[in-house]
Amino acid sequence: MTWDALLAFNTILIVALASPGAAMLFAMKTAVTSGRRAGIFTGLGLGCAATCWTGAAFLGLEAVFTLFPWAYTALKIGGALYLLYLAVTIWRSAHDTLGQAPKGHGRAFLDGLLVNFGNPKSMLFAAAVIVVIFPKDLTSTDIAFVMLNHLTLEVIFYAGFAVLLSSPPARAGYLRLKPLFDRIASLLLGGFGLKLLLGK
Repeated sequence: MTWDALLAFNTILIVALASPGAAMLFAMKTAVTSGRRAGIFTGLGLGCAATCWTGAAFLGLEAVFTLFPWAYTALKIGGALYLLYLAVTIWRSAHDTLGQAPKGHGRAFLDGLLVNFGNPKSMLFAAAVIVVIFPKDLTSTDIAFVMLNHLTLEVIFYAGFAVLLSSPPARAGYLRLKPLFDRIASLLLGGFGLKLLLGK
């Protein structure tokens, strides 16, 4: 493995992280509504799941999905249903006031895991990037290093995101427009879920 390959992987990963999607949207809402720590733990869950998909790509899980399409379909349907569940929950609570107790760390971490584990396309994306960037003869140490690097980047990104969005000005702005923001978040998450459910 060369440093050029790792730099290319990191560049693509950062661009992917910065692209609007279900993970970023969920991390944003959690940080604003439940605070900095919940946002960080949600990011940790998102990062752990994404890192597992990268490890699965190295291990050839894409080939398993090709041999057993029902496994991919089942995972995709489960992930889509979870995103739709989140969308409905957010829509129904759009006019509710924020509770005093923030989301627990364990729940925030689990929610992050489920959002990214429920999207097998994350693994297919990782597989495509890995095939193009890294040679096939990587050692187990190299693979572990790439996975640790991936997790570190995800955690740094989402922790920074949580710190920024959990600030008093961001929270105050969200509270002023909570019904509108929650409706938009619900529609977007629902859209991601439907796209995952209906897409090939």
